[in-house]
Amino acid sequence: MAFKGRLPWSGLSRNVIGLGVVSLLNDASSEMIYPLLPLFLTHTLRASTTFVGVVEGIAETTASVLKLFSGWLSDCLRQRKRLVFWGYTLAAATRPLMAAALAPWHVLALRFADRTGKGLRTAPRDALLADSCTEETRGRAFGFHRAMDHLGAVVGPLVASALLAVWVGQYRMVFAWAAVPALFSLVVIWRGVQEIAPSGPAMGRPLRLTLRPFDWRFKVFLLIVLLFTLGNSSDAFLLLRASDLGVGDRWLPLLWVALHLVKTFSSTPGGALSDRWGRRGVIILGWLVYAGVYLGFAQAQTAGHAWALFLIYGLYFGLTEGTEKALVADLVPSPQRSLAYGMYHFTLGLAMLPASVLFGALWKWQGPALAFRVGAGLALTAAASLAALRWR
Repeated sequence: MAFKGRLPWSGLSRNVIGLGVVSLLNDASSEMIYPLLPLFLTHTLRASTTFVGVVEGIAETTASVLKLFSGWLSDCLRQRKRLVFWGYTLAAATRPLMAAALAPWHVLALRFADRTGKGLRTAPRDALLADSCTEETRGRAFGFHRAMDHLGAVVGPLVASALLAVWVGQYRMVFAWAAVPALFSLVVIWRGVQEIAPSGPAMGRPLRLTLRPFDWRFKVFLLIVLLFTLGNSSDAFLLLRASDLGVGDRWLPLLWVALHLVKTFSSTPGGALSDRWGRRGVIILGWLVYAGVYLGFAQAQTAGHAWALFLIYGLYFGLTEGTEKALVADLVPSPQRSLAYGMYHFTLGLAMLPASVLFGALWKWQGPALAFRVGAGLALTAAASLAALRWR
């Protein structure tokens, strides 16, 4: 079974559908663990909020650095699928090991390995997606992929909640079961996704940290994304904030489900909206939503506030995730797209570690209100900077 051609009922290619199913299964596995991880670290393993920031910052930075390398390697080898498969395989191997973690540094090591797999697969996968659709449907294709990813993040916490209803407080049991959907995702990608070699000549040059080959608009966009990401800390802090506001630990997976339901239903329309209205305006709107949510978390006082803010927060993802990736494809030709996505994700990771560590330190020093206000201020500055650009 190869995902090639186009499915008439969807308007999307078989590769796009197949990669969406892979993301659904893998994220269902990942999100059985992630909403519980901050509590597992701080309550079970007695880690501090600063350590939570360090774990998430190092994990995401590792992924982003490796995305740069894998993007370059994919363009040089003119192969996407093989790197994608091994990246998902490495991540799947870490899931059951999380159940055996006995110290905070164990979690750090496993998150490092999991994000290494993410770093290996993401840039080649995004390039394969971009080459599996037309320019006119690119926003929709990336939006659909993000929607399937978020649908997996709905399924995962629901399964986690069901397991916790049977094994109350047994986080390790949930972590062990998370390996099952991850294994199914490997079967789908091996049997159901077809390789598409990039058009044009191979790169065939050493990896260099330079943006010289790229269009100036792509370079400026990366700089603004860097500014925004400095205020975009790990969502683990939002879960801790919800817990502080009175959302019980058994409800946190369902809160995570509600967030990802909004992401799921808004991602495809958000990407399609960028096909009609333009990428930049939709990204700016999403960043403004983000700033509003962070200001809301700074002032929130009840569990009801947390639920409302999480639902609004999902719109930010629906508007920006697929749209930003579609804009990268708009600005970069096919032979350089894996490297461009690697640069894009590397830029995110370059700011992720200081963003999460700074957020955790501000929280510990002055409380959550200041940390959320700083994040909102950086988001507003990035939105204003993108709005000030003048390009065709």
